[in-house]
Amino acid sequence: MPPAHPFDFDAVDGDKLHEECGVFGVIGVSDAANFVALGLHALQHRGQEAGGIVSYAPEHGFNSARRFGYVRDNFTKQSLMETLPGALAIGHVRYSTAGSKGAAIRDVQPFFGEFSMGGAAIAHNGNITNAEALRRELIERGSIFQSSSDSECIIHLMARSLQRDIPARMEDALRRVEGAFSVVAMTRTKLIGVRDALGVRPLVLGKIGDGWALSSETCALDIIGAEFVREVEPGEMVVITEKGVESTRPFRSRNSRFCIFEHVYFSRPDSIIGGRSVYETRRQIGVELAREAPVEADLVCPVPDSGTPAAIGYAHESGIPYGMGIIRNQYMGRTFIEPTEQIRNMGVRLKLNVNRALIRGKRVILVDDSVVRGTTSRKIKEMILDAGAAEVHFRIASPPTSWPCFYGVDTPQREKLLAATMSEDEMCAHLGVDSLKFISLDGLYRAAGEADGRDNSCPQYCDACFSGEYPVEPADMIEKGFKLKAAE
Repeated sequence: MPPAHPFDFDAVDGDKLHEECGVFGVIGVSDAANFVALGLHALQHRGQEAGGIVSYAPEHGFNSARRFGYVRDNFTKQSLMETLPGALAIGHVRYSTAGSKGAAIRDVQPFFGEFSMGGAAIAHNGNITNAEALRRELIERGSIFQSSSDSECIIHLMARSLQRDIPARMEDALRRVEGAFSVVAMTRTKLIGVRDALGVRPLVLGKIGDGWALSSETCALDIIGAEFVREVEPGEMVVITEKGVESTRPFRSRNSRFCIFEHVYFSRPDSIIGGRSVYETRRQIGVELAREAPVEADLVCPVPDSGTPAAIGYAHESGIPYGMGIIRNQYMGRTFIEPTEQIRNMGVRLKLNVNRALIRGKRVILVDDSVVRGTTSRKIKEMILDAGAAEVHFRIASPPTSWPCFYGVDTPQREKLLAATMSEDEMCAHLGVDSLKFISLDGLYRAAGEADGRDNSCPQYCDACFSGEYPVEPADMIEKGFKLKAAE
């Protein structure tokens, strides 16, 4: 089955790092799948290639639907939602990983397994860094894989466990797994949520009427009218039934290493992380950036939409006026016609247009969330200069991205990351701008609420994409020849 959008072409977001998944689950409400569909719609920014929902009703058993494309294009159809009855459901949205465009429908989660004590479905956000080694072992022992997803390893490990109930089998399986995982799973009577011991990827618990919800972000609780209760803690498993929430700690306790890029870009600005507003953290990043990298200019302009809160913070701290110098076409989404070479050459202009009357003759500070390959940054700079800007200065709301992520983020190979091969001055020359400055790692930590900055002996977050310090060694990648920072 081909993707729903065979001519996907994203001129701007193609030069961004992407989360690969969002998860959502509900128990104890009528037509739970409808609530899950709404939750997945709110999490669409975490995965736009495909989505899936599994539901359970005693009289109908387990039912599932997996589709390519947006949630709004699939899971809003009454004819489809009627096939997903019950008061218990989980769902998943995904991006494909690098190089896997056109993935098969069998790779779309949630995955389902039938065990001796009943069926179970599982949806996973993150990445298993020893998945290839586990897959080889499982295949040698007779497991037959139906997908190319590393998440399917969890189902097979559960099938081989000797534990007597599904939550215990899941504990068994996840103890074998390395990397990052936030899991939402379901049996016939239980909704289960688990985070790895480092808590790299997010997962939150909400209350809706007499029922409960699990979600990657709080913004998805808002859309269904659920009350945010708390975050599922690193290393915690919650098992939710009609009796309530039971919490256990199946993994060895470790210092948490939540992904700091969730603060910078991945999470929606209206979500709450660690008790902090994502929007406020991003605004504070702009404040720190203005303190660290001031420059004389006439206008602070965000690269929409992800650069907007930081630009507001930069303008407020610097005293330089804020202006919408670049306007995003909110209805572009994906190209509405096949992207011929001529359309591809339009590039960024398909999504962004310069507000010429505001830009002309101005010294402009452009605030963006990150620089990955640099291709989009160069095109935006050219658009600003073509509009008559006197100077263009880039201020970036994250440190240089010089290392790939192996914990659930679609990252180019290291040699394709601009910061991996160039110094800041070389990047400035390559982009052709008057100045280029990134926020420091300490500045980013301060903006995220760590007043003393980064604790280098025991970092408070996972910042491997900036520092090259991986809290869990990427075993599969090392086997393929990837060199860690210490080995260089």
